[in-house]
Amino acid sequence: RKSVTVEEQPSGVYHYNYCEDDSATGDCPFGPYQGRQTSAIFEAAKRELVKLMKVEDPSLLNNRVLLHHAKAGTVIARQGDQDVSLHFVLWGCLHVYQRMIDKAEDVCLFLTQPGEMVGQLAVLTGEPLIFTIKANRDCTFLKISKSDFYEIMREQPSVVLSVAHTVAARMSPFVRQMDFAIDWMAVEAGRALYRQGDKSDCTYIALNGRLRSVIQKGSGKKELIGEYGRGDLIGVVEALTRQPRATTVHAVRDTELAKLPEGTLNNIKRRYPQVVTRLIHLLSQKILGNLQQLRGPFASSGLGMASSSEPTNPTSNLSTVAVLPVCDDVPTAAFTLELKHALNAIGPTLLLTSDIIRARLGSSALDSIQEYRLSGWLAQQEDIHRIVLYQTDCTLTPWTVRCIRQADCILIVGLGDQEPALGELEQMLENTAVRALKQLVLLHREDGPSPSRTVEWLNMRSWCSGHLHIKCPRRVFSRRSPTKLREMYEKVFEKSADRHSDFSRLARVLTGNTIALVLGGGGARGCSHIGVIKAMEESGIPIDMVGGTSIGSFIGALYAEERSAVRTKQRAREWAKCMNSVFETVLDLTYPITSMFSGSAFNASINKVFQDKQIEDLWLPYFNVTTDITASAMRVHTDGSLWRYVRASMTLSGYLPPLCDPKDGNLLMDGGYINNLPGNFFLSHPAADIARNMGAKTVIAIDVGSQDETDLCNYGDSLSGWWLLWKRLNPWAEKVKVPDMAEIQSRLAYVSCVRQLEVVKSSSYCEYIRPPIDRFKTMDFGKFDEIYDVGYQHGKVVFDGWSRGDIIEKMVKDRHSADFYESKRMDVLTCPSAGFTDLAEIVSRIEPAKPYLSDGYADEESDYLTEYEDE
Repeated sequence: RKSVTVEEQPSGVYHYNYCEDDSATGDCPFGPYQGRQTSAIFEAAKRELVKLMKVEDPSLLNNRVLLHHAKAGTVIARQGDQDVSLHFVLWGCLHVYQRMIDKAEDVCLFLTQPGEMVGQLAVLTGEPLIFTIKANRDCTFLKISKSDFYEIMREQPSVVLSVAHTVAARMSPFVRQMDFAIDWMAVEAGRALYRQGDKSDCTYIALNGRLRSVIQKGSGKKELIGEYGRGDLIGVVEALTRQPRATTVHAVRDTELAKLPEGTLNNIKRRYPQVVTRLIHLLSQKILGNLQQLRGPFASSGLGMASSSEPTNPTSNLSTVAVLPVCDDVPTAAFTLELKHALNAIGPTLLLTSDIIRARLGSSALDSIQEYRLSGWLAQQEDIHRIVLYQTDCTLTPWTVRCIRQADCILIVGLGDQEPALGELEQMLENTAVRALKQLVLLHREDGPSPSRTVEWLNMRSWCSGHLHIKCPRRVFSRRSPTKLREMYEKVFEKSADRHSDFSRLARVLTGNTIALVLGGGGARGCSHIGVIKAMEESGIPIDMVGGTSIGSFIGALYAEERSAVRTKQRAREWAKCMNSVFETVLDLTYPITSMFSGSAFNASINKVFQDKQIEDLWLPYFNVTTDITASAMRVHTDGSLWRYVRASMTLSGYLPPLCDPKDGNLLMDGGYINNLPGNFFLSHPAADIARNMGAKTVIAIDVGSQDETDLCNYGDSLSGWWLLWKRLNPWAEKVKVPDMAEIQSRLAYVSCVRQLEVVKSSSYCEYIRPPIDRFKTMDFGKFDEIYDVGYQHGKVVFDGWSRGDIIEKMVKDRHSADFYESKRMDVLTCPSAGFTDLAEIVSRIEPAKPYLSDGYADEESDYLTEYEDE
């Protein structure tokens, strides 16, 4: 090793490149003598660097090399930094740390000694820095920025080989062997990586792109298992167990992978047995996670879904989103800028258009000859941004094709006040094997009418997995030139996005941070739901989707239509007055074969509220739960006639007849019999996790159900009705608590709900709220205002506590913010939650014979032995 000795230790943190006047002290902080000495050291260090980099013309380093001195404790560069530099140590040493995978701790990888370089890998590849560089003691080093190194490289390209050689020398022989063993492969969008039943002879690592795992059941029906993003391990379980492939994995978009052959994995395990422990740990975490997902009230009850046709929307780990307009009238530029503003509040977001690409990468960037360069640059942008927004052109240009190929999700944007129609670009999508998630987004003016005819838009687009209605600010529809539009949004970006806006809701949906509100059943006690919602609005808690059962489905539908607690209260109060009418109730009586009432009056009251509104036309995504007594299953309704499914969800046995489903004729009853508070259904149901599929991160569940007495009388093995009657009639007799036949029937009907409720209360994913409404009865609709006030006051107390405890801020915080530079993972049943950084640790980590550093930081640097030298 070569080193440069410094006699005197500088006493500050300085950087400088030359002292013109040896006798001057202005530019050289150490005085005349120190200035002359520093200048000599600087020139000697440059000569050493010229030899190491094999620079033919030493003048290439002029004005491109800086001499730095760092005091002990200074962090030179942090893991994940993009603006990296090359550091050449002169005196002292630089410690290199990396964050451990499962712990919030840093481990020292190696020390950079005098005469060695660090940071060259990130400079050469353009990737983010994979470790942190720190000076634990005073250190002096030369620094070349990435831009200056590229200038040198343009003048003498061979320096790349010299610097790359220093990187290879740092690697252990084992890592270099792995470099030869691992293959690179590319899979085009729509192509299968492997199919169910194929032989498992390798493991794959997703370098960039997106893949989807699907399993085909015995009935022939295919079920989505999960999706893989950058850094995920694919097929590792089958490779380790030597079992045939359990699923079919195909590329959602163009994907690059590293292929790890079976023999290579076995070699790693044989050379480093600690890898087996790591794999067991990863598999254990995955199995435990799957058990927690499968555990729930429906896992063993046998109560399944009547159908599994509910839309799936795995948006929790999207990286790229393409915006595709239906027609030229769509304000695409303003829409993407508005969406970028909302996404920036969640994480770093980059907007790319064909003009931006040409401006940043050159006019020929979209030519076929630049394919590899553009793909690499786009992959790098995915690494450093939470979301990359691709704005397509209005026609089928090479950039439009690139946007579609790059997208994890495609937003098809139309104008809600126009006639439903198919765009030319959409027809191209239908005719190609584009497997990316597709969402219909309909834009509405602030002063425009409510959404309507949404079902016509959706019927034209069988490939869309869902839809969203977005009310846009006036500026989105303003007609401005591109320059004026950018200037206006530069001012908009200076302000924080409104978390209650529809664009913020769309941003939360795309990033998997949706907040869901579920409302339970309980008759008139459900009027307190509105009071709690009013308190939520005042506390700044956004609501992105609504679900409910029984009275909760009614209140939820009103709020999803109005998005205002004030309007919801007004309409609900009017309906409560109708429910309190004795005259209309008596007129609806019928011969009680199926029910006491015919249901006509109740149907008319619900129909009067919602008229012919469809669930698809609600502003907020909405669902409700009913009990299908024909199929003996739970039904979740996300589309269709709103009033009918609200009425079905409120159908009490014995009082109202079951409602016949207009789709299949099945008889539907109150959803409370199977799930009175569907908060746990959101995340616990193994067949169709509605909220998780729609991106829900937080569920707020409000329970207004009656609480049954548990302190009942122990009357022995038999019970005399005459004895019980005497106890009730005799004013001096001791009262006994024994349920009557009606109460027993009610408890039997809701027995599964009681068990589900306990799951909700003890879960970590759900915020459970129960207002103090036990004194009110099921039919106390005449006490609407009093019940509303109880819910409002209770909500104020609860949400004030949340504000003080930062619970609200955690709700709106991005789920990936803590590990943004980590690989973006999604739980997939057939693969442990492992990333590329996990593999790097497994492959290269070697337990040292002794710790790298002692508490006293021994001065004998020559005693240090790196793990690579040991290898």
